[in-house]
Amino acid sequence: MADRIRLADLAKQAGVSTATVSRVLNGKGTVAPATRKAVLTALDLLGYERPERLRQRPGGLIGLVVPELSNPIFPSFAQNLESTMAPGGYTPLLCTQTAGGVTEDAYVQILIDQHASGIVFVSGLHADMTASIDRYRHLQELHVPFVTINGAHPGIDAPDFSTDDVSAVTQAVRHLAAQGHTRIGLAVGPSRFIPSQQKALGFTRAMAQILPGAAAPIVNTLFTVEGGQAAAAQLIESECTAIVCGSDIMALGAIRYCEGAGLRVPADVSIIGFDDSLLMPFTNPPLTTFHQPVRAMCEAAISTLLSMIDDTATSLRSMQFHAELIVRESTARCSR
Repeated sequence: MADRIRLADLAKQAGVSTATVSRVLNGKGTVAPATRKAVLTALDLLGYERPERLRQRPGGLIGLVVPELSNPIFPSFAQNLESTMAPGGYTPLLCTQTAGGVTEDAYVQILIDQHASGIVFVSGLHADMTASIDRYRHLQELHVPFVTINGAHPGIDAPDFSTDDVSAVTQAVRHLAAQGHTRIGLAVGPSRFIPSQQKALGFTRAMAQILPGAAAPIVNTLFTVEGGQAAAAQLIESECTAIVCGSDIMALGAIRYCEGAGLRVPADVSIIGFDDSLLMPFTNPPLTTFHQPVRAMCEAAISTLLSMIDDTATSLRSMQFHAELIVRESTARCSR
């Protein structure tokens, strides 16, 4: 196998010597776990098939229940969750929800039937305050470990790993106010969702503290491009010069509306997104947005879930993560 793989290419990619690569591939000698992982990663990145002795033996299934994949933040969560659980030998079973497709409850039943070791829910029904939580209580009755991401429901007794939306929106208002904006609007998803509620709470508080007396218009719409367009239309009608959006996709919709209305971003209207999706630095203009710490959230979620599966968890707690404001060209000083 080593003869068919260019050791020099692997060594360069992994940042190790060819002798180290050879030891990993042939299973000879002692190699540090981090070094071994670097060589395996290099194998995967360069498109080589792993030797049989280096292939991960599956340790069980873990269900990843995520919303549609058209929003790039959700594939990012799925990929990071998968790569985080892989060293433990677990195999991810991706359950993607689409309008008119398989429901969350149907996916959960499939996972139960397949004897999944655990489940991760990303922005699922746990984040909807109008949805029944009986489905999650049923999982607990069946002793199926699960964690949630982005939607800390007060009635669900399970660890949740979410971005601190209140703090994030406060940062956004502070940044825009420093740029001279006094007419700032918030565009978020439906009010029944916990992240929307938290962003609205943070926005209302921040506007009262930072710009007392100023209007604080909030538009609840869909987490889509079209939703962002519709929200921007209403907020600009209210004479907003800056818009904070609940997602990058919504922000792109807001920019699209501005362009169609003959308004320049950021000269006439400043736009802030949320997520820092992969391609946001390359939009026109590059989007000012919040970097959601997806990797750290996934690592914490999987670490907690595995301890629940192994029954080694001494305490289970939810965590909030700081979202960093990445300032790019879609925000500027107020010109009107």
